Amino acid sequence: MLADELRAWDASAVLGASAGRGELELEIAAEKIAAVCRRLKDEHRFARLSAVTAVDRYPEEPRFEIVYLLHSIERNERVRLKCCLPGEAPEIDSVTGVWRAANWYEREVFDLFGVRFRNHPDLRRILMPEDWSGHPLRKDYPATAVKYNYSEETQ
Repeated sequence: MLADELRAWDASAVLGASAGRGELELEIAAEKIAAVCRRLKDEHRFARLSAVTAVDRYPEEPRFEIVYLLHSIERNERVRLKCCLPGEAPEIDSVTGVWRAANWYEREVFDLFGVRFRNHPDLRRILMPEDWSGHPLRKDYPATAVKYNYSEETQ
């Protein structure tokens, strides 16, 4: 099993494993995510990163889950990785060095949830205007409409 192989490689990397909806789900120690992803790509041929997203568990702690969906095209096998992050200053290493496709996915999570990706080559907003205040997919973000003053150049 993949979880056992990863544990044999680094006993502290895999915090939990389960199977659901026909996919293996691994909880990975946040500080190990880049190394685990590199190993899964190089040694286990998970060549495709399908998505990076987040879940806000507010008011629970750890507050955020960062979710990575990986796909081995040659074996048609999928694995879901999850890392838990605290609500205060959530940060995790970028996996753009493993898959270039992580670039925009990580920017989206940063923009909408406020999670910072260390060593990201261009971490800035991707959906919201650069001067937007807050992160709209956080559960504590105000649910009322916010009026945004567009500059004359964008009208």
